[in-house]
Amino acid sequence: MDGRAAELVFGTVQLGLDYGVANRTGKPLHGAALKLVRRAADAGVVQFDTARAYGDSERRLGEALDGRRVRTITKLSPLAGLSAGATRDEVRGAVDASIAESLQALRRRQIDCLLLHRAAHMTAFGGAVWERLLERLGDGSVRTLGVSVQSPEEALAALASRDVKHIQMPFNLLDWRWREAGVADTAEQRGDVTVHARSVFLQGLLASNDPAIWPRVDGVDAAAVLDLVVQLTKEFGRESAADLCIAYARGQKFIDGVVIGLETEEQLDANLRLSVKPPLGESECAAIEKRVPHLPESLLNPALWPKP
Repeated sequence: MDGRAAELVFGTVQLGLDYGVANRTGKPLHGAALKLVRRAADAGVVQFDTARAYGDSERRLGEALDGRRVRTITKLSPLAGLSAGATRDEVRGAVDASIAESLQALRRRQIDCLLLHRAAHMTAFGGAVWERLLERLGDGSVRTLGVSVQSPEEALAALASRDVKHIQMPFNLLDWRWREAGVADTAEQRGDVTVHARSVFLQGLLASNDPAIWPRVDGVDAAAVLDLVVQLTKEFGRESAADLCIAYARGQKFIDGVVIGLETEEQLDANLRLSVKPPLGESECAAIEKRVPHLPESLLNPALWPKP
């Protein structure tokens, strides 16, 4: 957190899975995915986000970036194969297997940053997951540890650990939860934690201008929210809703990187351009926060969206 505007981080879930309510193109073909990643690296993108659970995303990323000096952030397996009563040795074995598979897929000798995909794994299984990760940090297999969080409660719990040096969190201009819970202030006070924001378009809803794709959540008027986004875009002189969303996230003092999922070269070009434009200032962000409605968590957290 050195005062610079947050940089673009290439999110690669779409390279390994069909993902996102606004994804119209689907998972790219193998050759197209490699070309896309290499073009991003050639254009100056230096951080790439992936996960064990993202299908063959790690493998594609490893092939595309083999030999390049970039920072790769991946996430531990969700450990779905472990039973609630798994032994300490079983847990440690599962952690080691996930790390080994990531290293092989990414073609690396060391993982730059490894996040828990499930924040609950900090304390699950009697702390055995986190204990083993600290050991792997010590042996040099992993350079930095962090947590991918879903809620302010998870973020605050992660920030309470000095061993956590990286937080990834969903964040967008509608999401009041992080500010009101004190996550932004706590992260700034820590100073030694890198914070990356994902889902700045709320899985594409905010940039789509299509209320039909929004989940049906009580108390949410999708058309009215999108109308407000259009108004704010014009008032703050931004070229599009996507520009507004990125500029707002990049204008937050506590955010160091904005993770944006990409599946086409057109999207890459557009987001590269938007990510070097001036971010919104502190007063502009505050003005937006006063204007947006206090929407329910059942919209802000996609995990709570009703099934279509």
